[in-house]
Amino acid sequence: MSIAQAERNEKNSMNLSSTIKSIQDIMRKDDGVDGDAQRLGQLTWMLFLKVFDQREEEWEDDNATYKSPLPERYRWRNWAAYIADAEGKKKPQIAGSELISFVNNELFPSLKDQIDASKSPQHKVIKQVFEDANNYMKSGPQMLAVIEKLEDAINFHDFKTRASLGDVYEQMLNDLRGAGNAGEFYTPRAITAFVADRVNPRLDKRETVMDPACGTGGFLTAAIDQFRNQLTTKSSTEDKRAIEELIHGIEKKQLPHLLCTTNMLLHGIDVPSQIEHRNTLGIGWNEWSANDKVDCLITNPPFGGYEDDTVGGDYPTDLRTRETADMFMALIIKKLLKENGRAAVVLPDGFLFGDGIKGTLKKLLLRDCKLHTIIRLPKGVFAPYTTIKTNLLFFTKGATVDDGTEHFHTDTIWFYEHPYPAGYKSYSKTKPIRLEEFKPEQDWWGDEANDFADRVENEFAWKVDFKTKREQAEAAAQPRWQRAEELNNLAAALEGEAGDLRKSLVGSTDAAYREKIDTQIAELRAKAEPLRLQARDAQAAGDRIYWPIFNLDIKNPNAPEEETHDPDLLLEKYKKLLGEIEETESQLKSELAAALAHHFVNENA
Repeated sequence: MSIAQAERNEKNSMNLSSTIKSIQDIMRKDDGVDGDAQRLGQLTWMLFLKVFDQREEEWEDDNATYKSPLPERYRWRNWAAYIADAEGKKKPQIAGSELISFVNNELFPSLKDQIDASKSPQHKVIKQVFEDANNYMKSGPQMLAVIEKLEDAINFHDFKTRASLGDVYEQMLNDLRGAGNAGEFYTPRAITAFVADRVNPRLDKRETVMDPACGTGGFLTAAIDQFRNQLTTKSSTEDKRAIEELIHGIEKKQLPHLLCTTNMLLHGIDVPSQIEHRNTLGIGWNEWSANDKVDCLITNPPFGGYEDDTVGGDYPTDLRTRETADMFMALIIKKLLKENGRAAVVLPDGFLFGDGIKGTLKKLLLRDCKLHTIIRLPKGVFAPYTTIKTNLLFFTKGATVDDGTEHFHTDTIWFYEHPYPAGYKSYSKTKPIRLEEFKPEQDWWGDEANDFADRVENEFAWKVDFKTKREQAEAAAQPRWQRAEELNNLAAALEGEAGDLRKSLVGSTDAAYREKIDTQIAELRAKAEPLRLQARDAQAAGDRIYWPIFNLDIKNPNAPEEETHDPDLLLEKYKKLLGEIEETESQLKSELAAALAHHFVNENA
């Protein structure tokens, strides 16, 4: 792109940006629109109808028999578009005094209730877009003013305008991040573009791409761009058309779904019917089939949120949780990714160091998939919505190995610590993370086909030999687990004897005999109980050796130790050190108790 062209595009984008700002200013005067989220919702359904109408003009030019899924009266051109009178002056088709009544009593009821989604994919798109949309505006003249701005400033036939509107759209979402939950809809473009570039879905292989929590479609539009970059002058019409079929998205909330659908239209997806409006996590575990699996999955699942009790109840017991990001990870690994399929997922630090269900999920990830790369992002990438540090996890689903043993596909994990640009101490709305910052990672990346043999460690990159770490932990933990199993077997034998004695009492009325047997049962149970406790301690001692290998919150060993005098950081370090001391003391006590218990049990035997 030439400098002059870049300047024209930037100017175009600025003009559009000022138009959108003036539209939002108009909406602020309307008593019915309350807050940024409603302003965005209002603007988006109006934008959708205008975008759709102008795309329909293109489709009509290409196909003389094209028939709109919208009732003729409710197409943008027949109620909203300004038309020229006899003197050539453009005027609205509906007076301001009648406009709100028309929208509320005719337009919305028709688009919500009278569209048959089963007629065609386009009908389905319209139905899904409007089923939860709302008109918040109460002033007809203000709505006319908004329509006039859209008519004058935005021409979607101009692809540059369309592309610039995509930029403005993302800026609107960026600006909205402070408006409560809306922030979860936005992933910086630098992240979506870098992830799509690294996962690199292949058009020639017709690789499918999915985002199961697609929000406004940032990852999907990046995937579309990735596909289009593979087109050449020799590419067929079929190649271009195939892109639409390869993109899949699911979004739970109405506003981001509407934004995503419009975003797809802006990016040339004619029938974005594969952007579904439903809750991915609400789909039954066994409802997913092999046909739902995809070649590539890229997503930033909402984290820190919880689903209600009715969601996820049929997940496998060991994977059952209500935390959204954890539920998505379970689905991605077990249900959504094909064998040899590639995935990249944005996850917070809490997933890396978490235990419990998070530990179980990480074991599942490292066992069933090859987790080859973790890009550790600095704080502030998602500011001001959250300052939580996040990571990009890249992994490939392994082929099933059914030989009766537990097979781990992950041997080596590479980490790359993404630094701030020179002079930055954090990111902000005015200084966001930029795609060019990822050039060092792209140059370093290498090729998965040769197991990233060309990668080298440097001040930002290091690797962990997970295979050796796991084998050493298993070898050290195994005697404890074996001891726990032996103790549990001894306890079970004693409890079995007690059970047999209890059965011998059935039908007996001899009081002396019953008393004698009860005494024997009590003695057996008294012997079994400490064995169970010792088994539990031995199991815990083995677990304490084994499960820490799934802590992926691994600091950069090549980075120089930063000296700090920040009291908050020093206090945090001090607390961490105290915790490590306490954990070591606890481990020593358990080891000693297990060793002594072993001695005493042998003596009793």
